[in-house]
Amino acid sequence: MVIGKKIKEEESENPKRKTIVIFGASSFIGSNLAEFFKKDYKVIGTYYKNSVRIPGVLTIPCDVLAKEEVQLILFAFKPDVVIYCAGVTSVYDCHKNEERADALNTSGLFNVAEYCQRYKAQICYISSGFIFAGQRKPYFEMDIPDSLTNYGKTQAAAEFYIQKTSLNYVIFRCCRLYGRGIVAQRPTWFQNFERRLSQNKSLSMDDFITTGFMDVYYLGLLIKMCLDKKVSNRLFQVSTNDIATLHGFSKFYSEVFDVSKDMFTKGRWSFPLNQTQSTTQVEDKLFFKLDTANIEGFLNIELPTIKESLAFTYSRLGGQSVKKANSQGSDGIKFI
Repeated sequence: MVIGKKIKEEESENPKRKTIVIFGASSFIGSNLAEFFKKDYKVIGTYYKNSVRIPGVLTIPCDVLAKEEVQLILFAFKPDVVIYCAGVTSVYDCHKNEERADALNTSGLFNVAEYCQRYKAQICYISSGFIFAGQRKPYFEMDIPDSLTNYGKTQAAAEFYIQKTSLNYVIFRCCRLYGRGIVAQRPTWFQNFERRLSQNKSLSMDDFITTGFMDVYYLGLLIKMCLDKKVSNRLFQVSTNDIATLHGFSKFYSEVFDVSKDMFTKGRWSFPLNQTQSTTQVEDKLFFKLDTANIEGFLNIELPTIKESLAFTYSRLGGQSVKKANSQGSDGIKFI
C-alpha cells in the first residue's frame, strides 16, 4: 500500500486541519459522513471490496479484521478522530449470517479501538436503538440492552466494549437514518423508495416497527458539534422527537415532497426476531423511542421532528425547505 506520497500532499495543502479516518467509507453512513466532513477536516476513508471514490477524500482498501492493516492506517495518518462505519447494518443480513455480523460489528471494531488507544485517536461509534426490545416506553442511555435481534446484540456488545476499554470515545445511538448512498449496486431503502415513486409505482410500507427517522446529515452535524466541543467518553441517543412506522414516514414524505398519499399501503417488512435469549413479550408492534434529553441539553439544541427532517432533506437534495430553522439558543439553533 503506497500512501506516503498522499500523506505529504494532504499535509502540505491543509497543514492545520484535523484528520478523520472513516472505516467503512463505502457504506451508506460512512460515505455520507465523508462528504459532510471533507470541508472542515482531512478525511481518509477505507473500504473492503467495494472500491469507492469520493472527491476530496482519500480512499484506500482495508480489512478491519486484519489487525496489521488497521495498524498501518492509524500509524500512517495519525488521525485525531476515527469513525467506525464498517459492519453489517441490515437486521435481516445479521440474522441470515450471524458469524459475519459478529465478526464485522464486534471483532473489527475491537481491532480499530485497540489501535486508537495506541495512537491516541478518539473513536466514534455509530450504534442503533435496535439494541432494545421495542417495548412501548421511552428508552434512556442507562437502560440495559435487551435486543430481540442479532443486529442489536452485536451493537450492544460493541457499545459495552468501547465503554469498558477505551479512554477516549463518543457513541451515538441512533434511530433509523435515511438518505442516499454512493454505491450504485447497493441502493439504500430510501433510494429504492424514491425510485419506485419516480416510476409511479405504489409501495407497501412497513407498519410494524415504530421508530424515529432522521436524515443522515443531521448525524454529521451532531458529531461535528461534539468534536468542536471536545466531548469525550459520552454516549448520546439521537432521534427525531417523534416516532412513526415506515408507513407513517411515507405520509410525512408525501406532504413535504408533494406526493399522493394513495401511493402507499400498509404492509410488513422483514424484521427477523431472535427470542431464544430473551423473555420479553413481543407486542403487535415494536416501539423504539429514544429519549434525547441528554444530547439536547448538552448541546443546547432541539432535535427535529420527522417532518422537519424531511423538509431539510428536500432542501438538501435540491428543493426548497418548507420550514426554516429559527435561530434561538446559544448555538443559534432551534432545530438542526
